[in-house]
Amino acid sequence: MNPFSYSNDNKRYHTLYYHNLKIFGGRVYKAVLNGGFTCPNIDGTKGFGGCAFCDGGSGAFTHPAPLEEQLRLEMERIRRRSPDAKAIAYFQVHTNTYAPVSRLKECYEAALSHPDIIGISIGTRPDCLPDEVLEYLSDLNRRTHLTVELGVQTVHDRTAEDFGRGYDFAEFLRSYQKLQALGIRTCLHIINGLPHESMEDMLQTAEILGKLRPQAVKIQLLHILEGTRFAQRYRDGEIIPMTQDAYIETVVRQLEFFPPETVIERVTGDGEKAKLLAPLWSMDKISTLGGIDKMQKEMDSYQGKLFG
Repeated sequence: MNPFSYSNDNKRYHTLYYHNLKIFGGRVYKAVLNGGFTCPNIDGTKGFGGCAFCDGGSGAFTHPAPLEEQLRLEMERIRRRSPDAKAIAYFQVHTNTYAPVSRLKECYEAALSHPDIIGISIGTRPDCLPDEVLEYLSDLNRRTHLTVELGVQTVHDRTAEDFGRGYDFAEFLRSYQKLQALGIRTCLHIINGLPHESMEDMLQTAEILGKLRPQAVKIQLLHILEGTRFAQRYRDGEIIPMTQDAYIETVVRQLEFFPPETVIERVTGDGEKAKLLAPLWSMDKISTLGGIDKMQKEMDSYQGKLFG
């Protein structure tokens, strides 16, 4: 018998599929969009070239076209999988609140005007949420299903300094608390396998973030991509990628620290295959997902087991 209540199948963690089924009555896809924003860690405000693992801010997963055309192409892609599907407009590339509010409105309102878009998800940094942006996000939150996705990666400032994040954990915490005070659904991004982090470091990240009771979390593996600063450090032997077994065990143990109601939107991710240097096992997502399910059952582990 499955000991985890936020599930209608054999999963022992709160999947996005289960969440969407309860909220929207069925599967909801994400239309991945590029709003043409940059990042303070790219334009020189805080740094150049982005974080050391960054390669184009996930732009490889979007269409090089005006926003309206991107939306059309994404909905075509989604409808090939599910003809009656609805979608969340996901502004994924770079820092999607790093612009004047007037520019944000152009993008977000255009996306929300599409008849098949039922919500919006905005990827950003905690140091790019000034009061005027928060005010607009609060307005959006009253009108649609809004999620703000914050890159945390790790709670350890020494690690963040190493890859050049450009803000400390205290700054993240201030922005997170402001979003929560406004009732805005917030999804936190974690990266496992960052240089010099032990499993205990990664578990501590999960434990500390779990106590914040985030509405959602994405857990991802560090991908070493050609063209990033980490690529050379990998070639020099400084960065040792996680093994699949180590990653699976880390995720299983991290999930125990998150409250059951936190939606786990992702337990692994994709690196652009043409640029992926390591770890190559990450291209087999089905094996990783199955390994997580198998280990949870073997260990009688489930999300929230150690929460509280």
